[in-house]
Amino acid sequence: MISQVLQLSDDNSQVQTDVEAGRRVLDLASDAISQLSRELNGDFARAVALFAQVKGRIIVTGMGKSGHIASKIAATFASTGAPAQYVHPAEASHGDLGMITSEDAILALSNSGETKELSDLLQFSRRFSIPMVAITSRAKSTLAETADIALILSDRPEAGALGLAPTTSTTMTLALGDAIAVALLERKGFSAQDFHTFHPGGKLGQQLVRVRDLMHTGDEVPLTANNPTMRDAILIMAEKRFGCIGVQDKDGKLIGIVTDGDLRRHMSNDLLDRHVEDIMTQTPKTTTPDILAMEVLNQMNNADHPFTTIFVEDEGKPVGIVHMHDLLRAGIA
Repeated sequence: MISQVLQLSDDNSQVQTDVEAGRRVLDLASDAISQLSRELNGDFARAVALFAQVKGRIIVTGMGKSGHIASKIAATFASTGAPAQYVHPAEASHGDLGMITSEDAILALSNSGETKELSDLLQFSRRFSIPMVAITSRAKSTLAETADIALILSDRPEAGALGLAPTTSTTMTLALGDAIAVALLERKGFSAQDFHTFHPGGKLGQQLVRVRDLMHTGDEVPLTANNPTMRDAILIMAEKRFGCIGVQDKDGKLIGIVTDGDLRRHMSNDLLDRHVEDIMTQTPKTTTPDILAMEVLNQMNNADHPFTTIFVEDEGKPVGIVHMHDLLRAGIA
């Protein structure tokens, strides 16, 4: 089967035909989104303001292909700090209207604006004064005229020889939903930490993990003070197993670090009797608890002399330690 597909792909005329068809679809979508961008106006800003004031949830609804787009938009809202859910319009007529409260707002999608399955939901929204924003291609449609705010899509052709299947229109709707979500995100000052709260798993979650989530603290941190001999310092290094020890002054500030490399460089018969401050590397590289773990990994790898362990400071005092292995185990790579 695979060999047959490969043979078909060698037909240069068919390859060119397929590529040209793909380009036409993408060019139509690109031109449509550019036009939509140019046509954004105060109605868009009013829709964003309306959703920003919602105390409950943004209910996103649509039928058929618009329903699939609505489901994705609801997921995008929810993951960027705007609580939202998708409600199927046909199911709404059979009890799911109970999911919608007077504290919610509705985003209804319909290219024609005449989707009959939306009728009960529209009536429900008007009866209980639930604000509604519509995305549709027809300004004179039932949906557009019923909604509080109507965002009208550009009149652009659907892709394909027949021009019937929802393609360009659904792409514009999806892009407009993303635009609303990002405008809401920026209006609310949604931060990277907020984003991590809603995306703890996967690659996004890994990239947004902070040092405080991975660092070792308390008795695990290899520290010494009062300038002990290297005999005592090496015992602490062996016990803590980080291959280093941090040196503190009388005020608890980190003033130096002794690593395995320092031991090798100062190897001599009297090493054990020498004092830590004679051996340590002064002003060691440190980080802070709130920095992204990804940044620490870059710092470790891109230093003039790459290193595998870093102390974590808060107001100049060591509060933790992170090893390269901690970052790798967390998937930070």
